[in-house]
Amino acid sequence: MIEMGEISITHDDFFHLARLAIAGQEDDVRLFVAKMVRRHRTDTPDFADRLEQLLKNQRNARSSTPLRRSSFDPAPQQSMPVDGETRLSLFRRYEDQVEQLEPLLSASLQQSFMQLIRERQQIQRLSELGLHPTRSAIFLGPPGVGKTLTARWLAAQLQVPLLVLDLTTVMSSLLGKTGANLRSALEFAKQTPSVLLLDEIDAIAKRRSDDSDVGELKRLVAVMLQEVDDWPASGLLLAATNHPELIDPALWRRFDLVLEFKLPETKQIKQSIERFAGDESLLIGRWLDVLSYAFQGASFSDIERTLQRFRRTLALGGPRLDELVEDFLRTRMPELNKEQRKAFAVLLAEKTKLSQRSISEITGLARDTIRKQGALPIQADTSGGKK
Repeated sequence: MIEMGEISITHDDFFHLARLAIAGQEDDVRLFVAKMVRRHRTDTPDFADRLEQLLKNQRNARSSTPLRRSSFDPAPQQSMPVDGETRLSLFRRYEDQVEQLEPLLSASLQQSFMQLIRERQQIQRLSELGLHPTRSAIFLGPPGVGKTLTARWLAAQLQVPLLVLDLTTVMSSLLGKTGANLRSALEFAKQTPSVLLLDEIDAIAKRRSDDSDVGELKRLVAVMLQEVDDWPASGLLLAATNHPELIDPALWRRFDLVLEFKLPETKQIKQSIERFAGDESLLIGRWLDVLSYAFQGASFSDIERTLQRFRRTLALGGPRLDELVEDFLRTRMPELNKEQRKAFAVLLAEKTKLSQRSISEITGLARDTIRKQGALPIQADTSGGKK
């Protein structure tokens, strides 16, 4: 306990404040002082008033400086950390413009990200209330659902670069070493105005069962636990995983926010088809409802890959779009159960000019089964077969 007149401050409080000050984490110092004001408002109001006046004076000085630093203002350029053996950069760096990116987010995810952006825009207001903005978030979801794209968009919204640290790549050079690469990468990100994304963070948890070097892996997990706890409010730490069940529970609890990215629903699928169709949007748009149904259970990257293939084939004078779509629909049928294929047959009859024979070939259903669906008219079969 440190005595200052009638005021007592614990050694832990003093150490924490000293650590933040030495590290140059100005916003976190302000947050800590604001918490002290609230803590001592009742027992030592004079002391609380003096601290509050310090905060007000410092805030006025910041606002009167034309080029005052925000939480994400540029800092002196530092050299990107590299692997000691390969000399390759430990980061992938993205510097995007907001208009270049527009992730297709669900309503709940959109709301969460707008809240996160508002917190960053009003970090001063939060500081005055003794609060800090969300410092860390973990993205859950299968591959291809937009986790990295959203991180890039978020960094662009905050007008800072995105630094991506791929742990599956970095870990191979870390095993058997002291973890210096990981520490230097995290320290660089803490001191650089940026958003840091730890991609495939479950790589640490996956490898913990590896008997070759369990001790080293445990030390790396301990580093991660400490870093997430101490991440400055002036920065934003993101992590992404396809396997949340593999993440160490202690690490899981450290993140301020958990955001789940799911496979796209019908509305998002239609939006992605329209976006990825590009110059062929009118042509592909005739198949919009059919493709939207067929893409159920697919990721955004699956949809983009298929439509890019369509566009390349059309550009080179290959088969007609109708043939490309029909071939693609056949590949999707194994993903559907019988009831889903029946519903799909109805959709094909209502939205296309395909014959019953073609619908039968695509869905694998007998034509009698298709006719019994009721929504199907008796069509003339242009392929030459019986109705």
